[in-house]
Amino acid sequence: MQTDLVAALDIGGTKIAGALVDGHGRILVRAQRPTPAREDGDTVMRAVEEVFGELTADPLWSGAAAVGIGSAGPVDASAGTVSPVNIHGWRGFPLVERVRAVTGGLPVELIGDGAAITAAEHWQGAARGHDNALCMVVSTGVGGGLVLGGKLHTGPTGNAGHIGHISVDLDGDACPCGARGCVERIASGPNIARRALENGWRPGPDGDTSAAAVAVAARAGDPFAVASFERAAQALAAGIAATATLVEIDLAVIGGGVANAGDVLFAPLRTALKDYATLSFVQDLTVTPAVMGTDAGLVGAAAAALTGRR
Repeated sequence: MQTDLVAALDIGGTKIAGALVDGHGRILVRAQRPTPAREDGDTVMRAVEEVFGELTADPLWSGAAAVGIGSAGPVDASAGTVSPVNIHGWRGFPLVERVRAVTGGLPVELIGDGAAITAAEHWQGAARGHDNALCMVVSTGVGGGLVLGGKLHTGPTGNAGHIGHISVDLDGDACPCGARGCVERIASGPNIARRALENGWRPGPDGDTSAAAVAVAARAGDPFAVASFERAAQALAAGIAATATLVEIDLAVIGGGVANAGDVLFAPLRTALKDYATLSFVQDLTVTPAVMGTDAGLVGAAAAALTGRR
């Protein structure tokens, strides 16, 4: 029988992915459903149940000893509830209790999606071997998680390391979270595209106004596209430097769709970091791309489940 086998669930606004994962981080069985993000809470839960229906039907399921969940947040790991901003029907939703019922009472570990990706990168990816690191997802939003003292640091509710809502522009634009000038409001993909359009960038004949299209334009030298990415890089650098100064990380790992822009993002980010990470104990801070890709959420959720067993 498979040893150290766990079930993993990765919940986002677009998809609900599930897997059976072994103790080496290998995904053995997969299942996935679209997230009915604008439906009521029970409808969303039915999609989760369908994912588990596929997993439990597999012969390997009998060896699963626990369940790990990485969910869009905010989450409250202490209460076992989730309130993802991009899943409207889930507010204080008792996800841990509902998943425990679906899986026959298996132990369930809940963490935020940023923490899940951090766990994956620390276990198998770019942060492997680092005891103090920040891992970030820069995509539709900006999330993150922390490794401190060699261990995933999630905080009491599972939201520690949520760098997207550090304010880096005190008089900046209002953020949907209620604050102003948040990293997410400046550096997320939609905001990179919005700012480029507002300042004069125009999309090509295909009409694509995504951050990926802005990145293509920046590589071609469009000044408005370049400026928008430089502004995003500055915001990320300020947030990363503040985090490093507070908890002494030596590595920042950045993944997500915006990170796929490559040097369009990373070159100005590394330059800007020199302006913000100035104290002696943060001057050696390194920034590197994530390597775990789209499976990071599942692998990180599995890591949480495996850690919870031991």
